Amino acid sequence: MDEFLQAAVDEAMVGRNEGGIPIGSVIVRGGEIIARGHNRRVQKDSAILHGEMDALENLKRQPAGIYRECTLYTTLSPCPMCSGAILLYGIPRVVIGENRTFLGAEEHLRAHGVELTVLDDPACVRMMEDFIRENPKLWNEDIGEE
Repeated sequence: MDEFLQAAVDEAMVGRNEGGIPIGSVIVRGGEIIARGHNRRVQKDSAILHGEMDALENLKRQPAGIYRECTLYTTLSPCPMCSGAILLYGIPRVVIGENRTFLGAEEHLRAHGVELTVLDDPACVRMMEDFIRENPKLWNEDIGEE
């Protein structure tokens, strides 16, 4: 597994171990991780702390040019909210662990020039399938379903 995707998976497992949803993300610039995050909606009683949003929050404020030099790695296809943040900050590349269990706003990202790489990583698929099977109500809440 790619080292940066592995770091995102490690973040996802931190979230799972905290009682949250196992989705993790890292932001990479110049071959180094500059921010990490994981879905903390449950832990922080938050409406918006998806893995990507948490990584951006942990990156703190940056000059616009910094975001444009980054690649965001995420274990799961970004939802419309996270995709909007990716576009807002001009992050040009996103590497996605998997999009089988949830297909986010990938076409919207592509339509706005974001380079996407979907790795279809078996460990990411298994992690989400297990979580969804064990926690369907929490999963549906996270993605805005009934």
